[in-house]
Amino acid sequence: MYKSLALQLTKELIRIESTDPGTYETAISDWIFRWLSELPNIKLQREEVLPGRFNLMAELPGTDPKASALVFICHMDTVVIGDGWTMPPFDAIEQDGKIYGRGACDMKSGLACCMSAFAFAAEQYAASDRVFKPSRTIRLICTVDEEDFMRGSEAAIRSGWISADDWILDSEPTNGQIQVAHKGRTWFEISVDGHTAHASTPWKGADAIAAMAEIIRHIRRTIQEAPSHPDLGISTVTFGQITGGYRPYVVPDSCKLWIDMRLVPPTNTDRAEQIVKAAIALAEKEIPGVHASYVITGNRPYIEKDDNSPLLKHLYQTCCNVTGTDTAVSCFPGYTDTAVIAGTLHNHNCMSYGPGNLECAHQPDEWVAIEDILRCEEVYRRLLLSTAFPAEDSAQR
Repeated sequence: MYKSLALQLTKELIRIESTDPGTYETAISDWIFRWLSELPNIKLQREEVLPGRFNLMAELPGTDPKASALVFICHMDTVVIGDGWTMPPFDAIEQDGKIYGRGACDMKSGLACCMSAFAFAAEQYAASDRVFKPSRTIRLICTVDEEDFMRGSEAAIRSGWISADDWILDSEPTNGQIQVAHKGRTWFEISVDGHTAHASTPWKGADAIAAMAEIIRHIRRTIQEAPSHPDLGISTVTFGQITGGYRPYVVPDSCKLWIDMRLVPPTNTDRAEQIVKAAIALAEKEIPGVHASYVITGNRPYIEKDDNSPLLKHLYQTCCNVTGTDTAVSCFPGYTDTAVIAGTLHNHNCMSYGPGNLECAHQPDEWVAIEDILRCEEVYRRLLLSTAFPAEDSAQR
């Protein structure tokens, strides 16, 4: 077994704070840019997405212009530190076969594996006095803002760094599975305006909070009754934040609610909007004098699995070869950069496979298993050999 570059990089990346919100990605982006600059034969670009926050793209050009590019996409930001840590969050402590630190599994270990694989491809190219140039273009894209509004992946699409024909792989923590489908994510902001009055004479007012309760009740029941999907499961709704009222003895004249819906086919944003409209109509009828409105603040479509995806075929075979066992193919419970790409470009070759367990992400004492890092690093290297350096892959076997 070669000495793992990904293991070393994981520790280096954890030690660079890139919390979002917080310090953001400036320091880690600069570090990765310098590291990539030392690789041979690559094209390197950086683009400012938000003030002081830069996407990076490294490219190793392929020889076949008709071949789909193989793109590794990874985000550089992490969530905030939070409370409850017993380990220092940026020391990258190695203990009991694990590495601890903020971002250890989400997703600095995955980013490290992709950087290692990309460096491996660049070295194959540079060391070859034979004809072992990559047949397909290989890219590594490092994005900002994934933990917030995913504006980094959106910018990468606008800049042409990604196309509908590319093979896109992110290294989110996937518990050893290949995850190729995503629930949709639709956000609503609902406002209710009523009329204030003293609590001793509530009939003189219009209770905005009571109306919002009716809206919540209808939405919750309707989403619970929505059809399920064989791969993605059930649609869900979370009433994540609510504000309203002034004092307990005053009829509230305003209330605001923020909703997160995770939707599966056939329930989409259009259907969700119908549900919200119906809930508002019922509330306005039930509580005379109130008026409600809504705004859709986020709209990400669901992504279904495509069993005919060539990237899925190659990745599945590679994973099985590396692990010696059958690799599960499932859906990703959250939303990722690849889901943004799949939904925007209708690209059926977008999926996630990376080190770590998603249950550890965003938690205190976040960790990743070293064996996961080694497994994914090997999978990525072999995937590159089999899809971009097939002659060398045959020679090595």
